[in-house]
Amino acid sequence: MSIAKITSLKALLAKPFAKQIRKKVNKWANNPIKTQQKVFQKLISSATPTVFGKDHDFISINSYEDFVKRVPVRDYEGLKHYVDRVVHGEENILWKGKPIYFAKTSGTTSGSKYIPITKESMPSHTEAARNAILMYVAETGKTSFVNGKMIFLQGSPILEEKNGIKLGRLSGIVAHYVPKYLQKNRMPSWETNCIEDWETKVEAIVDETLNEDMTIISGIPSWVQMYFERLQQRTNKKIGDIFKNFNLFIFGGVNYEPYRAKFESLIGRKVDSIELYPASEGFFAFQDKQNEKGMLLQLNSGIFYEFIKADDFFSDNPKRITIKDVELGVNYVMIISTNAGLWAYNIGDTVEFASLKPYRLIVSGRIKHYISAFGEHVIAKEVEQALQEATSNNNNILVSEFTVAPQINPPEGLPYHEWFIEFENDIKNLEILATRIDESLQNQNSYYKDLIQGKVLKPLKITTVKNEGFKEYMKSVGKLGGQNKIPRLSNDRKIANTLYKNNLVN
Repeated sequence: MSIAKITSLKALLAKPFAKQIRKKVNKWANNPIKTQQKVFQKLISSATPTVFGKDHDFISINSYEDFVKRVPVRDYEGLKHYVDRVVHGEENILWKGKPIYFAKTSGTTSGSKYIPITKESMPSHTEAARNAILMYVAETGKTSFVNGKMIFLQGSPILEEKNGIKLGRLSGIVAHYVPKYLQKNRMPSWETNCIEDWETKVEAIVDETLNEDMTIISGIPSWVQMYFERLQQRTNKKIGDIFKNFNLFIFGGVNYEPYRAKFESLIGRKVDSIELYPASEGFFAFQDKQNEKGMLLQLNSGIFYEFIKADDFFSDNPKRITIKDVELGVNYVMIISTNAGLWAYNIGDTVEFASLKPYRLIVSGRIKHYISAFGEHVIAKEVEQALQEATSNNNNILVSEFTVAPQINPPEGLPYHEWFIEFENDIKNLEILATRIDESLQNQNSYYKDLIQGKVLKPLKITTVKNEGFKEYMKSVGKLGGQNKIPRLSNDRKIANTLYKNNLVN
């Protein structure tokens, strides 16, 4: 059979397969409460014999209310003593047996985090992405993209091993699960995908893809933007002219909106897009409709969801609810229990529901201030510690106030974090201070370090704020006095732009 016939056959078969998947998805999406009850019951019964199950009396849990009484909400630090036992090779701790992988992520107070992935949870990481594309096919009828090449910009698939369990970045783990029918279409090559240095990797990807018929491009927007810019530098053409059949962009990991205008300029035309909500802890949602706001919450993927109103989260006894009690437009902290052994686990994300029939949500941010414009997940504690470490041996550096914002589209060069610092005295050698802060931040946050070393970001830049500049800023936004504080970091440039606009920087 000729290659042309094989590719046309793939496009032909995609439509009935997509309809079949849509029918399955609609079945659980239209029965959300019952679906989640089944997931809950299966999770509890499966984990009853585990150490965690015994410690929390799972055998006596007969209802969600019983679960709330026995299992408190925890973040990674709260579960860490259990995870450490799993990492050391013990079995039946959080879930039956041992995990098949650890997804290694950046930690908050204890270095790297090791998020378990089990044989039961692994399918949710791969099937959801597949289903997102098939739901797009079922809705639009478009299948021509299956005949072209597809690129998934991701981390290296090379995995380490710890006590017999393989570990690596989630994207690297998932790279091992690309279906056979996509292998010939998939770019870049395995060898290129294994390149660690991001700048070198992008050049190699450009070499491999420049003359290919790319139809799907997928990745974190900041990474894809660099790829597009390198293509444009090589050819002096718009991406849409280089890849005439490129019509589907798949993204996740960070908010796309700050990049949208830049992308449309680089591409030269609009293309369809699919938003995904993957994380090391699970694949939570995907965009199932092109013209509907929000992503479809994955209720049938071995994940039981709880929600706490973000405004109440830090109170003494915040109320936990399930999907049946959520409301539209309310900012919630999302809590998960999974078939990887995470129980009442706070992943730190906040979400809002855009639809309740079916349940579609948008990611509204983090429960704590953060920067993750490039996937770096930098939190307030890290920037505060970095500044403290950088200034601790120099009594001549007196910081009055500071905040940090991402600079996604600088006039020239790589993007970076911009630190707005108000000093109480004149400071010389700001470059040395910036280097020290940056080194401390890299030591604390492996994601940030990877982006710096991979030349996705350049080291941070300090912009000095005028004397009482932050006071003037707070006054200008009506938040001077009381309990109002300058956020240590933002995931956008609202504060930064106001500081510049009001001439509050030097």
